[in-house]
Amino acid sequence: MTAPAFRAATLAAALLVLAAAPATAQPQPAAAPDPATATAPQGAAVAATDARGTGDLGVVIERATGSVLVVDQSDRASLCRVEGLGDLSHASLTFSPDERFAYVFGRDGGLSKVDILGCAIDKRIVQAGNAIGGAISDDGKLVAVSNYEPGGVKVFDADTLDPVADIPMGGKTVGLADAPGGRFVVAGWDSGEVWVLDHSTDPKDPAITKIENVGANPYDALMIGGRTYLVGLFGEKGLSRIDLWADPPSAERILPDYGKNEPDLPVYKMPHLQGWTLAGDSYALPAVGLHQVLWADARTGAETARTEVAGQPVFVTARPDGRELWVNFAPPDNGKVQVIDAVTHEVKQTLEPGKGVLHMEFTPRGREVWLSARDDNKVLIYDTRTYEKLGEVEAQAPSGIFFTDRAHRSGL
Repeated sequence: MTAPAFRAATLAAALLVLAAAPATAQPQPAAAPDPATATAPQGAAVAATDARGTGDLGVVIERATGSVLVVDQSDRASLCRVEGLGDLSHASLTFSPDERFAYVFGRDGGLSKVDILGCAIDKRIVQAGNAIGGAISDDGKLVAVSNYEPGGVKVFDADTLDPVADIPMGGKTVGLADAPGGRFVVAGWDSGEVWVLDHSTDPKDPAITKIENVGANPYDALMIGGRTYLVGLFGEKGLSRIDLWADPPSAERILPDYGKNEPDLPVYKMPHLQGWTLAGDSYALPAVGLHQVLWADARTGAETARTEVAGQPVFVTARPDGRELWVNFAPPDNGKVQVIDAVTHEVKQTLEPGKGVLHMEFTPRGREVWLSARDDNKVLIYDTRTYEKLGEVEAQAPSGIFFTDRAHRSGL
């Protein structure tokens, strides 16, 4: 048989086989999400079986309704809402290493593991009477929570939320952050101490290093680069800095005199230390009770400059490249946002994006910034080059905005 004749015979046989084959069932659509746990105010709800990444997703805290909104950076839209998370009036969250789960820390002591692809609560526990934030270990296996009542730190298995360790510290704890090597670092409001909790050898019984004489009433703290732990002090002027590479680590006072000879303005909202930033070789810090942003040399801790701003700063947040800093303010100036040049230390732009701007979050490469306008029930999206508004997402009294790239940064 010639080659053309062979190909023709083969094709004819194949057609006969297909004609004789039984019809196959058509694929059925995926089941809709349970409306009791997820709704979709904008866009479509994301089913857990969808083949999609999480790198462009984020979570917005809706503080007034005990819910969170899952958002998509690329589409500038919300995907779904997860409800039933308790008191989120001072909530924060962190992500699992695979960016699939968000661990939400509620003010009522609630710890919720939220599946951001399935748009549902995977598990929720109430582990204390009053909590103030938490962190996930660098290997993603442990989640720790900082508590006001009964105080101390509680540690849980990240997969099951089963209890692993309970570390009493004799009072309220604040500023909990992860550090490399299976460690957590936390400050004690009552004791004026910082404890380093090392879970690397035995997660149930961490080795504890106590750092004394940090200062009066630490109210928050910030981890920079997994090495430097900055502590804000409510009971006295100045800040404390701890180098975790030192052996043994100790507290060093920096900016001890800022505001010393100036009358304090009323403090309507304390600055959040997660809004402190390292820009180049300088720290940029919100002044407590002053309408200023403070600049300090990152090596020596010495003050180098001050920038006059529109109100009492709450967050001073650096764009990912460190070239600009975006600042929001306490009432009555919380409808404004200012942009500071990191080189000249001058205000280069003043925006009035909405009422009650509580938080700012940059997309991972800094092309956009998302701002939560609580009193307008919106998240507003701006271009960081042109300062033009690009879009908005409806949300219920939004506060914190958290993008999944945080899963790969220490101290967040």
